[in-house]
Amino acid sequence: MRIAMVTDAWTPQRNGVVRVLTALTATLEAMGHEIAVFEPGAFPNIPCPSYPEIPLALFPAARLAAMLESFAPDAVHLATEGPLGWAGRSWCLERSLPFTTAYHTKFPDYVTARTGLPLEWSYALMRYFHQPAAATLCPSPSVYRELRERDFTGAVEWSHGVDTDAFRPRGKGLFDLPRPVFLYVGRVAVEKNLPAFLDLDLPGSKLVVGDGPARAGLIKRYPEAHFRIVNGDDELSRAYSDGDVFVFPSRTDTFGLVMLEALACGVPVAAFPVTGPRDVVGDAPVGVLSEDLGQAARAALALSPQLCREHAARFSWATVARDFLGHLRPFGDSTDKIPSTAEAS
Repeated sequence: MRIAMVTDAWTPQRNGVVRVLTALTATLEAMGHEIAVFEPGAFPNIPCPSYPEIPLALFPAARLAAMLESFAPDAVHLATEGPLGWAGRSWCLERSLPFTTAYHTKFPDYVTARTGLPLEWSYALMRYFHQPAAATLCPSPSVYRELRERDFTGAVEWSHGVDTDAFRPRGKGLFDLPRPVFLYVGRVAVEKNLPAFLDLDLPGSKLVVGDGPARAGLIKRYPEAHFRIVNGDDELSRAYSDGDVFVFPSRTDTFGLVMLEALACGVPVAAFPVTGPRDVVGDAPVGVLSEDLGQAARAALALSPQLCREHAARFSWATVARDFLGHLRPFGDSTDKIPSTAEAS
């Protein structure tokens, strides 16, 4: 099948959405499907306000339409709700073609946190974006339930996976820090709620691995914490493995793929009992979920690295890709035919 993947998040960005999409695309290609990714690097773009490392495509509609018609996909998936997502939505609707969407990020919560705008306004815009989709893929059962409660009628359950070959126990000592090492890996941004971790009174060391707009400010605010940046999955796997507990302070993630990667490296999780941790950890003996994050972090030290690894192995990218294909809505042979450029003109 020829699948068009339209996304505002792609390499060289470093975030969970990009990791999911790159892994999904590679898995689908290994299954024999032809994937074309339409991403900001192929368009004139500007830095996203407050996230300069994230480019936003400028007025992409006409160029995206020409690129889609040239590729002639059998199905279209809109992975994000940015300028390219909206342009892809318009292209499909103008041609009465079905498409699927995904709800990777809680943008309404982030917008409200940054601007103070009413949360329901943002959710109303997201409902409008996703309403025409044949299916809106939700990365966890919790997100599915939340969206259904907010009248996202096309919401369907999906999941994410982890590459247990790339992410595996690699031994301790990479950063040579006093133990135990309480670790966070991911984007260093306001929505990740890192002060909830860095304010904790914990023994040993607190280590933050990653980059983002809040990093410089947090380094100044928490001089006793350790901040590092790594490159590539090999270094990242070693960084995860160096932790004794992975602390995930976010309350707004839709899934939290970094928790799966940490578990695959044999590192237990401490987190709040919210969407994401409830779906990744649940009641398995691989993490502690509590409103007392410090208590959760200390208790997680006693958990089995082997059980963490075994739990992560249940999340296969092959299963994720098969579920993705099951939700796709391929175009029909007649009613959903894509007009050529000449026909469209």
